[in-house]
Amino acid sequence: MMIALVDVNNFYASCEKMFNPALKNKPVVVLSNNDGCVIARSDEARTLGIKMGTPAFTISQLVDDHNVQVFSSNYTLYGSMSNRVITILKSFVESVETYSIDEAFLNLDGLKYKDLFLLGIEIREKIMSHTGLPVSIGIAPTKALAKMANRFAKKNRKEIGVHAATEQQNIDALLKVTDVNDIWGIGPQYQKLLHNNGFNTAADFVNAPEEWVRVNMTVVAQRLLHELKGIQAVKWEDVPPPRKNICTSRSFGTQLTSYTELKQPVAAHAATCARKLRQEGSCATKVYVFIETNPFRAEDKQYHTAVTIPLTVPTNSTMEIIKFALRGLAMIYKPGYKYQKAGVMVLDIVSQTAIQLSLFDTRDRGKDQRLMKAIDDTNKYFGDNAVRYAVQSSDQKWHLRRMHLSPRYTTNIDEVMKVKAN
Repeated sequence: MMIALVDVNNFYASCEKMFNPALKNKPVVVLSNNDGCVIARSDEARTLGIKMGTPAFTISQLVDDHNVQVFSSNYTLYGSMSNRVITILKSFVESVETYSIDEAFLNLDGLKYKDLFLLGIEIREKIMSHTGLPVSIGIAPTKALAKMANRFAKKNRKEIGVHAATEQQNIDALLKVTDVNDIWGIGPQYQKLLHNNGFNTAADFVNAPEEWVRVNMTVVAQRLLHELKGIQAVKWEDVPPPRKNICTSRSFGTQLTSYTELKQPVAAHAATCARKLRQEGSCATKVYVFIETNPFRAEDKQYHTAVTIPLTVPTNSTMEIIKFALRGLAMIYKPGYKYQKAGVMVLDIVSQTAIQLSLFDTRDRGKDQRLMKAIDDTNKYFGDNAVRYAVQSSDQKWHLRRMHLSPRYTTNIDEVMKVKAN
């Protein structure tokens, strides 16, 4: 079996560049929620020394001096472009595992008579021609080796963008030029441990005694050792495993003080959790609500608290989850504080086909399901929150601060690109 890892280069920044040709060869950065920190950089921005996680206010002079283009996170656009890339990948192979918004594994089993390097070139060219996004592709016998080959392609084969480590001699060469800190799953703590014990490259790590790895690291590291030896040890997942919990939370664009103000974001987060439950065919058995002040404002009184509300009958109804979330908020809210963040988490998720009803439950759940489907269908057609509960409100006060947001080119008809012909 051979596996390919397809990774979009500088994904968020590349999406912004794709729809604005004026950004070509210019440094671009994308900021986190509330325009806080740098979470994506173009190659030009990286060359300027801008690091991931850098607070935006600390690079204002650099931005001015080098005309760095700054964007707020446009997750609607990024999600849409990610779906387009995945659709293209599925036209080449039957089995695609979406690893993250900008990465996917491809099962190349059944293509052993095809030149996999040329296949990688073909995939890369099609993604570029159909989406305008540059990708790097690594091909190898296991996921860990495919990740390593992908990194090699990105760093050392930038023009080609593809590296195939399909033969043992290619794998050995790849292991020798890869530092242990560049191995998938090796963090700073294990990097230090390995360096202190004389394991500096992936080739050194492959030759480490398996018992030593198991005792001094973890079983996960032992699986990784097998992967680097070409033995598949990381499970293939065509469909992501069902989640046990779903959390939605945001920092506010401005601090909130009243219970009425807090009800709006809590209700909105509860509605998002309920929608995600329905998308996965699941129901929650508990609702967890938290609120907190800003810990970085030492001059303000601090308050951080949460509460868990058990549900009599598991549900994915927006009405019910909002009701219980607001009940939790009422239990923990205290006046006199400046709240910076709130969140809702649905816990102990079960399949909606495995719900045990209560003798004392008088709710018409069939009617609820029909209503939720109607709301979901309407919002899918007309856009998110076209239909929402009044308590969610459209007040922008608590919404994210996004001063540099680009248009939603692919999902909003009012924001599509306009081309003028002379």
